[in-house]
Amino acid sequence: MNKNIKVSTKNLDFYYGSSQALYDVSLTFPSNRVTALIGPSGCGKSTFLRCFNRMNDLIPGSRMTGEILFDGQNINQPSVDVVTLRSRIGMVFQKPNPFPKTIFENVAYGLRVNGIRDRESIQERVEESLKWAALWEEVKDRLHTSALGLSGGQQQRLCIARALAVKPEILLMDEPASALDPIATQKIEELIHELKKDLTILIVTHNMQQAGRVSDFTAFFYMGKLVESNETQKIFTRPRLKQTEDYITGRFG
Repeated sequence: MNKNIKVSTKNLDFYYGSSQALYDVSLTFPSNRVTALIGPSGCGKSTFLRCFNRMNDLIPGSRMTGEILFDGQNINQPSVDVVTLRSRIGMVFQKPNPFPKTIFENVAYGLRVNGIRDRESIQERVEESLKWAALWEEVKDRLHTSALGLSGGQQQRLCIARALAVKPEILLMDEPASALDPIATQKIEELIHELKKDLTILIVTHNMQQAGRVSDFTAFFYMGKLVESNETQKIFTRPRLKQTEDYITGRFG
């Protein structure tokens, strides 16, 4: 496997019961780059994203065929430990979803689940993760207050810190700024730029400007099929297909 490719899909099909949601998707994701998944609502972007940490396993009747290769290993094999997989491939959802616990305990949660008990290690990792998520300065004096008291933008960065605490290699982001105001959105976008130095990031976004600002590569989905993928600049300035151009310029979707 090309060492510059962190993860890839090969002939991926996905079904909810008898309904097919993804058709024969083959795509590669380079290390330390941001890939944006774009396309109209219901086109399969979020379903595709959730295949990478097998979140779709939780949906009764769903099934996936084809391969997802992560560092050369097919994560779709029954032998794969899903708990370990989800610590290596973190996820941030559309709406901030902090636990009703303190700021500190939100970030420490994944560490405890993964069996880390040493108080000093947890303390260090929580601070490191909050710094990594550009939140430490705002919350360092209130770590033991409820996370639910934070603003929406702070809550989303806390959820990013929570995902980062277990040191993932890939971060999945499902419209992470769609519920946020423009200032909070800008902070999340700046954070994405910083995080890609250490992580490979896949982001679903409906916002074409955001895709253009944060991503290195863009993949356009329509009706469960991958229509076109390329470097973001090429997709936005010289798409190969008229369908891609029509979507990007707002003619449909």
